[in-house]
Amino acid sequence: MEPIEASASPPARDDLVARLGRWSAGRGPLYLLLASRLRRLIDEGALPPGTLLPPDRRLAAALAVGRTTVVAAYDALRQEGRLVRRQGSGTRVAAAALPLDAARVKETSNPLFLHLLEAPDDVILLSCAAPDRPPAALAEAYRSLALPAGDLGYHPAGIGALRAAVAARYAARGVPTGPEQILVTTGAQQALALLARLLLAPGDGVLVEAPTYPGALDLFREAAAVPLPVAVGPDGVDVAEAVRVMERHRPALAYVIGRFQNPTGAVLPPLAGRRLVEAANALGVPLVDDEVLADLAFDADACGPPLSSYGEVIGVGSLSKVVWGGLRIGWVRGPAPLVGRLARLKALHDLGSDVPSQLAAVRLFDGYGPVLEGRLRAARAGHGHLRGELARLLPSWSCAPVSGGQTLWVRLPHGDGVSFAQLALRHGVAVLPGATTDALGGSLRHLRLHFLAAPEVLTEAVRRLAAAWAEYGGGPGCGGGPGGGTGAEARIGTGRAFLGGIVV
Repeated sequence: MEPIEASASPPARDDLVARLGRWSAGRGPLYLLLASRLRRLIDEGALPPGTLLPPDRRLAAALAVGRTTVVAAYDALRQEGRLVRRQGSGTRVAAAALPLDAARVKETSNPLFLHLLEAPDDVILLSCAAPDRPPAALAEAYRSLALPAGDLGYHPAGIGALRAAVAARYAARGVPTGPEQILVTTGAQQALALLARLLLAPGDGVLVEAPTYPGALDLFREAAAVPLPVAVGPDGVDVAEAVRVMERHRPALAYVIGRFQNPTGAVLPPLAGRRLVEAANALGVPLVDDEVLADLAFDADACGPPLSSYGEVIGVGSLSKVVWGGLRIGWVRGPAPLVGRLARLKALHDLGSDVPSQLAAVRLFDGYGPVLEGRLRAARAGHGHLRGELARLLPSWSCAPVSGGQTLWVRLPHGDGVSFAQLALRHGVAVLPGATTDALGGSLRHLRLHFLAAPEVLTEAVRRLAAAWAEYGGGPGCGGGPGGGTGAEARIGTGRAFLGGIVV
């Protein structure tokens, strides 16, 4: 983690807030809970010696607590010798707090992933968008498996049957593809990680959408690449600006989500997609299209062809959103020479993805239509239900309908998503703040909410969000907003309390 400067710019402050995770869960005063989570970050090396922490007021505002909570937490750690606080020079992690080489620590600060590392509790996860149960077809696929004989089980590029099945899916969509153009990966996240490792060097530019999938931003930062963000509008990425960025900077990679853009849900029109692909090809910029959500169209006729139908595009896909996140099957589609290089890189890391899962995926592709239609029925219903509940209980929030995918992009009328997400956690709902998705530093008033949960869970989630919003300063009779010490701080600042029927 980079040191947090005294100016506490929103990205640096938000990075620390994200690393804190569900710090306020548990028993005891808030300042002790905050001190406990900061202590763990210091001891694990996530906050190296010398790191300058945000000023009291700025961190308090981001956490939606009173300043006294942060001051007390800092003072507790100062007394332990973990922090040094000096007038005029701020609060720093003490030089002797960690004997390890903390500079080598590389880990995510993305709340999308950090929430998955927390112990199961009463928090409703609207932050991580994925089906919460596998279809019956997956269990049946595993029951009918016949494991191969005379096979070592190491297939760095993937088993032949699955590579052929994925290639056939592309061919059916009008993109001629051979098995040699497919690399099977352990989910789409590994596919992106391999591409980043192979194609990026420190200091390389990467064209990204703003906002975009935060897991990709994590990987590009790990590679020490420089994001070149281009704004996303109702019709997807601003292609004219993207072309200008490619012409000016010649990035080592361009990463886009052409259909059901994550997080906005936008779909890039066919003519714009063709222009983007042709420009990238002409300029020699490898263009990666994240196709993980591409099958989730509420109306199949409403979306144009895939970007790979217009020219050379590196496609990344997976079964995580249509089938289940626990089935760690993803892939890369690209030129055969690139796929060969990626396979050699993957062999270095894991020698190949799990073979039984690949065999199950082959069976699923044989009956993919009913599985997809079942997922789409649930997604359509969840989309309508969540929008209806938001309109009923949070009418001041705005969110446009989407034509597919799995998330809504919500704009708050005031405040910022980072501090509201902290308060929402204390009401039992995890949401993804827009700032974590935006390399331009925008989307501060946005939240990403998924609609994949059961209707009764979505209803309860919105009820909890409405209670949090009233406490945040969004409803009648609430206090002075985040950090003022009148709303949440007055009710939960002294320990475990009940908030809207939720024990926190």
